[in-house]
Amino acid sequence: MTKGALRPRLLHILGTGDDAAARRCVRLVKALNAFDHAVAHDPAFTVPGDRQSVPFPPLDGKPWPGRLLRLARAMEGFDLICTHGWGAIDAALAHTLFADVVKLAPLVVHDDDGRSRGTVREYYRRIALGRCAALVVPSRWVERIALERWQQPRSRVRLIADGIDLRAVNRAPKRDALPRVIKQRDERWIGTFAGIDGGNDLPLLVRACASLGSDWHLVILGDGAGRDRVMAEAERCEMFDRVHWSEPPAEPGKVIGLFDIYAQLGGNAPVPEPVVQAMAVGLPVIAPRAGEIAAALATQNGPLLHASGDGPALAAALDTLARDPALRKAIGEANRTKARAEFDAARMIEQYRALYANLLGRPPAA
Repeated sequence: MTKGALRPRLLHILGTGDDAAARRCVRLVKALNAFDHAVAHDPAFTVPGDRQSVPFPPLDGKPWPGRLLRLARAMEGFDLICTHGWGAIDAALAHTLFADVVKLAPLVVHDDDGRSRGTVREYYRRIALGRCAALVVPSRWVERIALERWQQPRSRVRLIADGIDLRAVNRAPKRDALPRVIKQRDERWIGTFAGIDGGNDLPLLVRACASLGSDWHLVILGDGAGRDRVMAEAERCEMFDRVHWSEPPAEPGKVIGLFDIYAQLGGNAPVPEPVVQAMAVGLPVIAPRAGEIAAALATQNGPLLHASGDGPALAAALDTLARDPALRKAIGEANRTKARAEFDAARMIEQYRALYANLLGRPPAA
């Protein structure tokens, strides 16, 4: 710990435009009160809720030795250094190259980008992560990529899933909790979010819902982008009156309990937060059999997964669930159990607290 400091000083370094990394960083800064936090980021990038901003050299640029040495010198005086996201990879490289010269504290790299395969990014990471004390990844999907493609040793890779506040998830919201649409007592809802990975497949979802009974409605939460095309498909399928749009709520966890089935379109990393919220309120989830979402869901949910873009398989999964309330309940409860075990924000914070304290050589404090 820095001489004279009452609490360990942590430096968090954020790259430009990585919103998921920024949200995770801000949550950690707010929750881990046992540490003093400083946040360094590109001046063009606004970090929501950030009050600990410190000056730092630009993170964009060629990896010339002089520039990397300036980055390394900007990390001096801290007890632990944390980089968040690909945008801060040059800071990790600077640490690897100059930690001994500048006498820098241990480095924790937080990375969730599992989408690049066989690219310069992979080889760059293999070098940049060479001296980090820990590499934190949010899912088994990225964990496997870190071990196999980034060639990181098992002892370095730490899996800490992104958690949500399970206390803020409402399993039984009021029927009028959404603006402009009210759930009637005899209705069953299939819910999805427009604009989240796979939004172009909304007409496919409309067609898959068309053969369900008249009590089944599709509710789309979104800003209206693509609405005309979706509603034209609904009219063609003769279910115009069973497709509804509503504004995306500020807190999806407060309303997602209105749904009876949650449909996720698209299956790339990372796992969208509404999927975890749907699990937390006890819903079965229809999703593509790919990437991190499949691994996040309970085993019992597995038969509902389908190949991306496979309309008949999507329709068959919806039909199976629509006909069997007991199956919906059983799969939903399995998902809820897994969400509580793996995606609780309180558990995530405790894992980070223990990791940081261990690297600092002191027991975790509340």
